[in-house]
Amino acid sequence: MQLLSSSIGRKIVMAITGLLMILFVVVHLIGNTTIFGWISGGINAYAHHLHAFPPLVWAFRAFMLAAVSIHIWYGIQLTIENRGGRSQPYAVKATQKATFASENMIWTGLLLLCFIIYHLLHFTMKVVPGMALVPDAEGAINVFTMVVSSFQNFFVAFIYVAAMVTLFLHLSHGIQSFFQTMGWSTDRTLPVYVKAGTLVALVLFLGYVAVPLSIFAGILKG
Repeated sequence: MQLLSSSIGRKIVMAITGLLMILFVVVHLIGNTTIFGWISGGINAYAHHLHAFPPLVWAFRAFMLAAVSIHIWYGIQLTIENRGGRSQPYAVKATQKATFASENMIWTGLLLLCFIIYHLLHFTMKVVPGMALVPDAEGAINVFTMVVSSFQNFFVAFIYVAAMVTLFLHLSHGIQSFFQTMGWSTDRTLPVYVKAGTLVALVLFLGYVAVPLSIFAGILKG
C-alpha cells in the first residue's frame, strides 16, 4: 500500500501490468496467425485446444481483467496528477522529447478499452451482427468461417485496422516507457529502447492487420 501512495509506485504497477498485457498481445497474435494454416487444423484446432478447459480460460480472463483495470485506473490517476503538476519523476531521469504517442497515451488507452469491449462482444460473446455462425459436426462454431465472414465486411475490417493503429501508437511509447519507469533507462540507452519499442509495436501491428486485410482483399477465403 505504501508503494501505491506515491506516483512512482503507481507508475511501476502500471509498467508491470502493461508488460503483462504486451505478453498477452504477443501470444494472442501467435494464436491469430493460425488462421493461415501453419498448424494442423488451423485456427479451428487452436480455438478447440484453447477452450478445452473452461475453468482455466475464465481464470485467465479474470486475471487479465484485473490487470487491465489496474492499468487503466492508475493511468487515469497519473494523467490527472501530471496535468496538475504533482507527479514524481522516473526512477532514472532521461531526456526525452514529447511525441504524438507519448502525449496521447490516455486517449489511445481509452480507445483500446473501447475496442477490447467491441472485440469481446464480437468474437467471444458473438453478438455483433453480420458474421456466419456455422456449427461443425460436434456442435462447435467454425471459427475460421466466423472470422472470414466478419472481415469481409469493410466496416468491421476498418475497425480492427484502426484499432491496431491505436495499439501501435500506445505500444511505441509504452514499451520504452516501461524501461524508463523501472529505472533501466539513461540518456545513452533511451534511444535504443525507443527504437526497439517502435520496432516491436510495428511487428505486432503488421501481424494483426495481416488477418483482416488478407480476408478483405480476398487472399484468405472461407
